Amino acid sequence: MNDTTRGLLLLTTALCAGTSLSAQETDPLFLGTLRIEGAAAQNLLGNDEITEEELEDRNPATVKDVFAGESSVTVSGGSAMAQKVMVNGIEESLLSVTIDGARQNKGAFHHTGNVLLDPSLLKAVEVSEGLAPADAGPGALGGALAYTTKDARDLLEPGDPFGGILTLSGGDNGSGLRSTLSLFGQQGGFEWLLSATDHAGDEYEDGDGTRIDGTAPELSDYLLKLAFTSDSGKRLSFSASQTEDTGPRASQGGFIRADFAGLTSPARPTEIIDGYARRSSYTLTYTDEAPQGWFAPTLQLSYNEQEVDVGNNSGLNTSLSGTAKNDWQLGNGMLSAGLDFFDESAEATEGASGKESRSNIGLFAQARQDLTDRLSVSYGLRYDYQWFDGADGSKFEDGGFSVNGALDYVLTDTLTLNAGLASTWGGFALGEAALVNYRTDWIYDGFTPARSNAARLGLRYENGPWAVSGALFHTEVSDITAVLPTAGARGEQADMVSRGFDGSVSYTGTRGYAKLNYTHANVEMDGSTVGTTAYYIGRPVGSLMALEAGYDIRDNWRVGGTAEIAFENDATDPDLPGYEVLNLFTSYTPRGFDNLELRLDVRNVFDQTYSSRSSDGLDFTGSVVPLTEPGRTFLVTATMRF
Repeated sequence: MNDTTRGLLLLTTALCAGTSLSAQETDPLFLGTLRIEGAAAQNLLGNDEITEEELEDRNPATVKDVFAGESSVTVSGGSAMAQKVMVNGIEESLLSVTIDGARQNKGAFHHTGNVLLDPSLLKAVEVSEGLAPADAGPGALGGALAYTTKDARDLLEPGDPFGGILTLSGGDNGSGLRSTLSLFGQQGGFEWLLSATDHAGDEYEDGDGTRIDGTAPELSDYLLKLAFTSDSGKRLSFSASQTEDTGPRASQGGFIRADFAGLTSPARPTEIIDGYARRSSYTLTYTDEAPQGWFAPTLQLSYNEQEVDVGNNSGLNTSLSGTAKNDWQLGNGMLSAGLDFFDESAEATEGASGKESRSNIGLFAQARQDLTDRLSVSYGLRYDYQWFDGADGSKFEDGGFSVNGALDYVLTDTLTLNAGLASTWGGFALGEAALVNYRTDWIYDGFTPARSNAARLGLRYENGPWAVSGALFHTEVSDITAVLPTAGARGEQADMVSRGFDGSVSYTGTRGYAKLNYTHANVEMDGSTVGTTAYYIGRPVGSLMALEAGYDIRDNWRVGGTAEIAFENDATDPDLPGYEVLNLFTSYTPRGFDNLELRLDVRNVFDQTYSSRSSDGLDFTGSVVPLTEPGRTFLVTATMRF
């Protein structure tokens, strides 16, 4: 540890100690929920939460389904192992991604996704667009994605010792059969949850009736969660999960390209071979849910792996990470401060030979306060120092500060102004694991850390059941080194900018809601519109509109749906065509059978033939056959709770 890092560590320790003493001396009173942390303020700042109720309405079987109804978040198509998440056109490899607070490393091959995930037991998803707070973790260049899964206590009533949920889904057009069995219990402070999911089906057909090779679902997921909470609120929890996609996938020239329907070259015909993608995660967490005085700690240690086998090559990404933080309650808000670390690697395990690794230690503090009845603020600072080992034995180390600030100011009884700024140090990027030193040795001339700068300005109007909001955003990421290098040149750099507008109109009534979201994002790389195969950087979004609604016809009968409208994007060559997709559902609980829910989904109601706006290769019409999405699909789901 160098003198700079040692000095910062001592300084932070002193500040934390001083803050805690001050808190003890003044004995402040926390004033309740902070306005800056309210859903409306956070949504306008680009920090959106997909709630448990919204997830239930969307009935997700894939990550793509999780974000239905969100215009700012798009997901590419195809099988589970192919799907990539984009936030305002920025690929998730430039975001901080966590599951139950545990850091996730990125995927290992550019024709597959980054974080393989089964959404069966998701409780909530938080999305930060560019303005990630300091306590969101390191490397949040373009923002953050935080997935939270359910615990046993989320599924049981107080005092209820045991329960279970069995969900069976089946449908046409390749849907096959998806089954999830979850068992859970609690007794005397102990709780446990065990869940297993299996999904098997056939290749789907698009709206024209064309069968899309290599898209048959073949997913398995296992989740174990254990926890003990003492009478005084001390909680220790452990979770272990493994998700695998083992389906047959389309390949050309010995490489699975799960993000394409095929290549046009007769020299590289499509063959179907067995693919493999796996994510394994283990997390241990300690929290105090009933803190006394100033001491309210959270401690977490996590390990995860992302592995792919794509034919000729395979790769493995690993991540060991941890966080130690404390929340101090102040008279007008809260301060979260602590340290975190990670130790990660990317290693080629077949078809290539080489390994990169990096380690990071970070110190952070984030304050959230109501300064007056009208003004609320959130501001934070973090410092990261990183060590990087290249595949050629070269070593790099560097550090940098990240800073963020946001305000929520009440202009009138119905109108509120939001503004936020952030500058984030991203560190060194690991290369693509499956291709380390592939065909040529990697070199690191000019290898540097990345940094992003982001800004957001918006207004929101709220009056009774109506809410209208709009915000301008700008996120630029500089010095992105080549994760997928040309001729092994890892030091090659790119600059990316995503800028545009987010808008929303919603109505929330006593029996239902309706919401319309609109996003326009210009995504550029090195001054030109980003291409549709700008791997590990982004995709050309253009203008998207998303609609979502749900309505309770009766207490036991609900209807709703989502729609996505993509407008033609003429910033690319060729233009990306527009499309409109409607999905509808109805759910029913029979009288006298309150533990049974029956649901019918009709997806792509009008049987449109289209490719998702964030899919790969849409502007490579001369060499790539882009994936088209499933045509009209009927899905029946039965959920039994016991």
